[in-house]
Amino acid sequence: MDLGSHSILHQYLQQTRIPSGSQDKASVPDSGPEMAKPQVAVAPVVVSKLSVKAPEFYPSGYNQNFSQNFADSSYEDGYDGYLTLADYVQDFLNHLTEQPGCFETEIEQFAETLNGWVTTDEALQELVELIYQQATSVPNFSYMGARLCNYLSHHLTISPQSGTFRQLLLQRCRTEFENRDEAAKGDEATRKQFHAFVLFLAELYLNLEIKGTKGQVTRAEILQEGLRELLNALFSNPVDNNLICAVKLLKLTGSVLEDAWQEKGKDDMNEVIQRIENVVLDANCSRDVKRMLLKLVELRSSNWGRVLGTSSHTEATPENDPNYFMNEPTFYTSDGIPFTAADPDYQEKYQELLEREDFCPDNEENGTDLPGADYLYFDDTDDEMDPEIEEAYEKFCLESEHERKQ
Repeated sequence: MDLGSHSILHQYLQQTRIPSGSQDKASVPDSGPEMAKPQVAVAPVVVSKLSVKAPEFYPSGYNQNFSQNFADSSYEDGYDGYLTLADYVQDFLNHLTEQPGCFETEIEQFAETLNGWVTTDEALQELVELIYQQATSVPNFSYMGARLCNYLSHHLTISPQSGTFRQLLLQRCRTEFENRDEAAKGDEATRKQFHAFVLFLAELYLNLEIKGTKGQVTRAEILQEGLRELLNALFSNPVDNNLICAVKLLKLTGSVLEDAWQEKGKDDMNEVIQRIENVVLDANCSRDVKRMLLKLVELRSSNWGRVLGTSSHTEATPENDPNYFMNEPTFYTSDGIPFTAADPDYQEKYQELLEREDFCPDNEENGTDLPGADYLYFDDTDDEMDPEIEEAYEKFCLESEHERKQ
């Protein structure tokens, strides 16, 4: 072996870190018959330097401590272990964001803990601000935030002179509401924050319950009027993201708002729809947004997708029940065209379906291979029904047709 080869071998052994004892065994073979056996290379043991606590195991922005804090306290110790109210509340809000299903099981303990901690006006103001910020800055937390606000408005015992939890919450919302026109005209970041506020206010309108002295439950009427003004601000500045926010708002609250306005004899929803139609005709919004607006108009024309209750008659018919055809099955012609009992030529198409012999498409036409030659019902060697099954099927079809005619 020349000097260069020896140097390369030495470097290889150093890199693989083969123990010296192993090198000796490899270089000095045993004597006798065993010497003829091939040598087996031993793979080097690689020691990983990775750690389960390494930062790369956590997504950016993820707080790996809040779950552990809750695991340690389990809400049983209340706010023990937390230095400030903000730490405790923010951890709970993050916890709900990650695991919204915990709301029902943990909200009661959370409210009890707050009742022992929130004892001043300043603490209550801080609590309102923390929840408001979470609901308007964290995607998809507006609904959970509204539910949380509703629960706390009925279960927090503190009632300072500055106002109850609900009153302070509505005051905080009013601050943002009063800047609606400037926000709708602002830059993209400003509008994004404004849209988050709009959708949170919509969720509050749907979830915040006002209990009267006689036990009746109503919605906050001030939010109803506020949503109307927010729609005006959005439509007055018809850029794409403002219009998309308006569509989301109406999809969420449209049916409830229209019912409330109709009870007061107001025609506000018709005015909103007219405003949308004007935007579609005049505004320089994108084609996709215009299509979205038209879909919303169509949704409203179908009573927001709501199905009225079925007829009180003992037997529903097309004449006395507008939903008679809603649950009817859909059939297909030989050309693949769908039809139901509501079609004028239903009888002719249905009779054609009954007379058709080939109920299943040919496997080769679809370009698919069904599993195995013995596949039940689709075996190429047996295209016909069993006579007994065929007779029962025809009887079933005739009885169904007879009942439908009645």
